[in-house]
Amino acid sequence: MSTIQITAADVNKLRQQTGAGMMDCKKALTESNGDFEAAVDYLRKKGAKVAASRSDRDSNEGVVIAKTTADGKKGIVVEVNCETDFVAKNADFVAFATSIADVAVNINPATLENLLAQTINGALIADLIIDQTGKIGEKIGVSKFEVIEAEKVVAYIHGNYRLGVLVGFNQNSDALNETGKDVAMQIAAMSPVGVDKADVDARVIERELEIAKEQIRAEGKPEEMVEKIAAGKLNKFYKEQTLLNQEFVKDSSKDIRKFLDDTSKGLTVTAFKRVVLGA
Repeated sequence: MSTIQITAADVNKLRQQTGAGMMDCKKALTESNGDFEAAVDYLRKKGAKVAASRSDRDSNEGVVIAKTTADGKKGIVVEVNCETDFVAKNADFVAFATSIADVAVNINPATLENLLAQTINGALIADLIIDQTGKIGEKIGVSKFEVIEAEKVVAYIHGNYRLGVLVGFNQNSDALNETGKDVAMQIAAMSPVGVDKADVDARVIERELEIAKEQIRAEGKPEEMVEKIAAGKLNKFYKEQTLLNQEFVKDSSKDIRKFLDDTSKGLTVTAFKRVVLGA
């Protein structure tokens, strides 16, 4: 039994340091005989046990954070998950997710695994996630990590951190900030499958053609017309599903390709990433 007197001030100090509950902090200090460092380790171990016990739980809530480097040459988007919308809207949870995004944009890890192996204030991100699980009592994790590098990258977060978009352009200017936001909002709303026709997977094209042909035959059209009509349907698919060929939602008189060219001659999108929470 501990002979050290655990005061309310001690408990509050540990609570402020770790974010754990008052009773947990008091027990940690009691078990560690008032040693703060040992108490922190005790709470971390408790958090690890919580993480293990919740490993089979779904964590489809959370936040999506999209950010760019100061020079606008690189952008990252990360999805940090929890179990409930209540936690996802908590300012501390959003701050924790943002701190991971800050590391991602500053350190330039190659993969999600590399990101989790980085540190924040000397602690591994993977360990901090376990700590958060113990502190919050929900399964916490990082499920997605995407990167884009280009002459100019614009980041956009939509719907209270529920969707993040990165757009890379072949030109760089401050004027692209507003244009980039317009294009990012287009991507958020219209969910294109690629930048242009050449970016569409051959299997997707084959499937679209087969569906079109079956529809045309079901309508009783002559076989000699099937290929031609199917090609027309495929072009419609490209117009609806590829970014540069989509009708600009803010001006239906032009597509995104023309909108960009009107903004700056030769301006185009080189790549984009669209990350939806829980998808």
